[in-house]
Amino acid sequence: MSHIKGGLIALKEVVNSLPPSEKKIAEYILEKPEEAILQTAMTLGERSQTSSAAVMRLCKSLGFSGFQELKIRVAGDLQTNSSESGYRDIEPHENYYDIVDKVTTNAMQTLKETTDILSVSEIQKAVEVLSGAKSITLIGFGASTIAAIDAEQKFTRIDKNVTFYADLHMAATAIATKGEKDVVIGISFSGSTQEVVKLLELAKSKNVQVITITRYGNSPVNQLADIKLYTSTSREATFRSAATSSRIAQLHIIDILFMCLASEEYENTISYLDETREAINFLKNQS
Repeated sequence: MSHIKGGLIALKEVVNSLPPSEKKIAEYILEKPEEAILQTAMTLGERSQTSSAAVMRLCKSLGFSGFQELKIRVAGDLQTNSSESGYRDIEPHENYYDIVDKVTTNAMQTLKETTDILSVSEIQKAVEVLSGAKSITLIGFGASTIAAIDAEQKFTRIDKNVTFYADLHMAATAIATKGEKDVVIGISFSGSTQEVVKLLELAKSKNVQVITITRYGNSPVNQLADIKLYTSTSREATFRSAATSSRIAQLHIIDILFMCLASEEYENTISYLDETREAINFLKNQS
């Protein structure tokens, strides 16, 4: 996973939601990235008709440590092969070979962009918290239930006390008895799913540790998070609903969390996976 790319992707994701001065800077960088990475914060502020203070506010809005990180990430993007075709929509009665190619290309683009903006330090924090958690509660509605169910299955296989709740009342009942040694993972592509927001507010009132998986940018859901894991917004074509792109990106993050956690607890993980595999084989042999 690269930690020196994703600057241009991050800017594209949030540019339309930024305050006026920060938006002007973002638009300048997106239009002239090669020039922007060679400038100081003061010069960039002057060129974009804003200020160096606005440049620093933009970096904070992006979740970056400072202007230097933003420049490094943009420079990393510029070194990447620029031949990518981006997201492509299907056409009426299109050749199936072309549809296969487009769906595959779109999936790869979603994974690439999610990987570029995913923070390794946040992954490390999440793994540490999950490793020591007394319990893990998963929350997701709509298309996000797919990622939540996948996470429940994976973490159960390595002996984590994990439960997925798709029912709002059941989730609230479960969270009501949790505390600071427990973890809630809220999954919402938009970052504004009201059911998730309410449940995370309840979790915070109980001092439960909160991990969120949302699309990049500021949102009601990730404002409640202790640890934020971002996916690309994957600018949707007509037939590429959030149910398609968000599912791919969210499952990718779940896989990364699982593999990192498995690596940290390697011996135990191998043992648990062997035992669960034997249990499934036992059931098959009984039929």
